Amino acid sequence: MRYCINCCIHLLPNDLHRQCFRCRGPDHNSQKCPVCRGENKIPLYTDSKQMKWLAVLEVRTDHCESWNGLFCLRKGKLCSLMFGLIIMTLVMVSYILTGAKHGLLLIPSPFHYGAFASNPSLMDNESLSDMKDHYQPSKMNISYVRDYPSIKLIIDTITSKIEFITRQRPDLEELRKQEPHMFSVIPNKFLPNSKNPCWYEEYRGNTTTDPYATNSYALYSKRFRIIFDYLRKVFWNHLYHYEDKHYRLRCLPHFYIIGQPKCGTTDLYDRLRLHPDVRFSAIKEPHWWTRKRFGIIRLRDGFHDRYPVEDYLDLFDLAAHQIQSVLQGDAGKERGKRNSIIIGEASASTMWDNNAWIFFYDNSTEGEPPFLIQDFIHAFQPNAKLIIMLRDPVERLYSDYLYFASANKSAEDFHEKVAESLQLFEGCVLDYSLRACVYNNTLNNAMPVRLQVGLYVVYLLDWLTVFNKDQILVLRLEDHASNMRYTMHMVFQFLDLGPLSEKQEALITKSPASNTRRPEDRSLGPMLPSTKAILRDFYRPFNTKLAQVLFDDAFLWKRT
Repeated sequence: MRYCINCCIHLLPNDLHRQCFRCRGPDHNSQKCPVCRGENKIPLYTDSKQMKWLAVLEVRTDHCESWNGLFCLRKGKLCSLMFGLIIMTLVMVSYILTGAKHGLLLIPSPFHYGAFASNPSLMDNESLSDMKDHYQPSKMNISYVRDYPSIKLIIDTITSKIEFITRQRPDLEELRKQEPHMFSVIPNKFLPNSKNPCWYEEYRGNTTTDPYATNSYALYSKRFRIIFDYLRKVFWNHLYHYEDKHYRLRCLPHFYIIGQPKCGTTDLYDRLRLHPDVRFSAIKEPHWWTRKRFGIIRLRDGFHDRYPVEDYLDLFDLAAHQIQSVLQGDAGKERGKRNSIIIGEASASTMWDNNAWIFFYDNSTEGEPPFLIQDFIHAFQPNAKLIIMLRDPVERLYSDYLYFASANKSAEDFHEKVAESLQLFEGCVLDYSLRACVYNNTLNNAMPVRLQVGLYVVYLLDWLTVFNKDQILVLRLEDHASNMRYTMHMVFQFLDLGPLSEKQEALITKSPASNTRRPEDRSLGPMLPSTKAILRDFYRPFNTKLAQVLFDDAFLWKRT
């Protein structure tokens, strides 16, 4: 005996029971059906015995339910299959995009390599054959060529905003208010019988006192401790004793190699230090004027204790000892002899790095720094001499990228970083002055490559607001590499150094170049031609102004 568990009707063996809402046909009316309306619910009886609902549920199991389960199973498998296909598609797309970019495709992509459609105006009138000679066997991704029009619009916007405005030089009293301790340590007059700026300072310690116990350079860097260990041993022997008081000779540099990074400053430093009349600080790049005096070791690491000016002066003690020996003389007949030894300092950040001003100096004008490094150097040393070594800013930027980038270096990655940096720089110049953007700490830290370092003329014009033009020697790395003897003679003459013997000159001019590109970086090859075209367009107006200021078209870098 069969019963419908939905409407409690006795079913005959061949009765399909179309009237039930569960197995209803097309004529079923839910408004008239008592079951659908919830009326006339009666218990289910089988052979005059009332059945339990659990039993009813057991009776309900039929073929229809098994088909529903099978359908659900098939539906789950279908969803899993679709999900798997979507994941596979995404993986394939990612593989194609990254593989084509880095040359990893097993099958050559039709978009991977393509000829560079040369436009003479884009490459400073360089022909395609010239470019091929220079870049062989370089290939390039056609997508980077297609980037050029959009990036060119960004460069055009930047160029339209370029305006070289002379900055207002702060007066001496304003500088004193900003750095009172520095002005209390450094005198305004130096020893008349020394070519190098030096003076005597009273030393109040005794023989057991460590004069370098608190020097920040010795505390924060292990490699400088050996130098300071030696200075401790000889310190007392170099004190000048007069009327029961002890004096130590303090010195500042006579000249500064102020820039720029990746322009050959290390090579110039290494050659100059071979001259018998030249001494340098105990470390090549103290970065005191730009960073350490603000407590910056690495800006991304935050601020440490500020390095006082005494720590900076300690770096010149080795040279000061030699100058003092000349001034006092080993014998009475030499006493009073004029010192011809000069000290140099070669921090390549001095010319351009003013990133810390925003954290220490108030009352800025429209985002521009009220005080720059050169203001303070000039306040103490108005007669200081400055040497600047420059190179083609396009090549400088690529060299800078190869030297400082830590991973995933490639010509394509450099291209992307250049494009991103140009977009950031454009965003700044739309709202602020050129000077404000060049010295903008937030922008400079955000740009993946240091575009601003190659804006040489912006920095040079600011240095010329405080120093005379004849106090600044500007050299080109390209000239230094092709005719080293000539450039070194220019430096010797600029610093008024004495003549050299042929042996001494050969030692200076024929020694191998310093700090050249690492082999692993050379293996990456040159930058993409499209990247070079973009950078040439970006730097062109700045190079043009630089050539005008220096009266030398070589600084246009049309052919390098």
